[in-house]
Amino acid sequence: MRIITWMLLFLLVMASLSVEVKAYVVRSSGEKAKDPIFGLTMGSSSQGSDDVFRWFCVESGSTDNPSVMLIHGFPSQAYSYRKVLPILSKDYHVIAFDWLGFGFSDKPQPKYGFDYTMEEYTASLKTLIDDLVPNKVSLVVQGYFSPVVVKYAFDHQDKVNDVILINPPDPLRASDKALTSSGPYKMKEDDAMVYRSPYLTSGSSGFALNAVSRSMKKQLKDYVQESRKILMNENWKVRTTVCWGQRDRWLNYDGVEDFCKESNHKLVELPMAGHHVQEDSGEELGNIVAGLLSKQRRI
Repeated sequence: MRIITWMLLFLLVMASLSVEVKAYVVRSSGEKAKDPIFGLTMGSSSQGSDDVFRWFCVESGSTDNPSVMLIHGFPSQAYSYRKVLPILSKDYHVIAFDWLGFGFSDKPQPKYGFDYTMEEYTASLKTLIDDLVPNKVSLVVQGYFSPVVVKYAFDHQDKVNDVILINPPDPLRASDKALTSSGPYKMKEDDAMVYRSPYLTSGSSGFALNAVSRSMKKQLKDYVQESRKILMNENWKVRTTVCWGQRDRWLNYDGVEDFCKESNHKLVELPMAGHHVQEDSGEELGNIVAGLLSKQRRI
């Protein structure tokens, strides 16, 4: 009963923001996933069909307006942008989603169509954007999925207006240490229960999280270093801003300012925010992003 209550709370919060909650699909080349313990075919809560996976997606604002996609990090959810989304949706078509393996999106078993590699996340992001955004899009991404978004944007610069990176992994000291030694993150109990609910309702959530962690430990350093090279590449033409919560206990600020100066990217500091800036200073972040995008629209 408690689990149902918190699920209803989440949906009520989304409803209060005047948003639509939808499920979208991305094609898979693998077999239908099996339950990792009993070997049975997984139900609709974990797997869409033989060749599709479902994404939990939240949309708000007129589709006639420019599109902005809010992309969460590890190990978060679209819910983390609940304070940002209503601010941006006044002037933009805003989309927030749960990555595969997170939140309320599908969590396929590895080796059955999705192995949670950085390459697969980059390819699946392209599929999702192609499905949801007919024109150009601005991408706002937090944390450890920043390198995935930078890689996508570099390969599809004609599709991207702006990239806003929120506390991305340190390009000068790429490390997976924070994945395993970050410690607890302080938040309200009501919000914490929304994040917990996928893990309370389905065992596949834990397996997916472990799969993502393993993949990131293997690939993160290389992807972060590649991201740094892209952001400093003379062929990188996408307007780029780094927003940094200065109370981040997981990632080191040292070198970020020098990197932004060297690469000629704008740096915005949020002194009261930690690693999950959208959780700690959601309204402030929303107004900052709105200001950045509005200014660039006038150029």
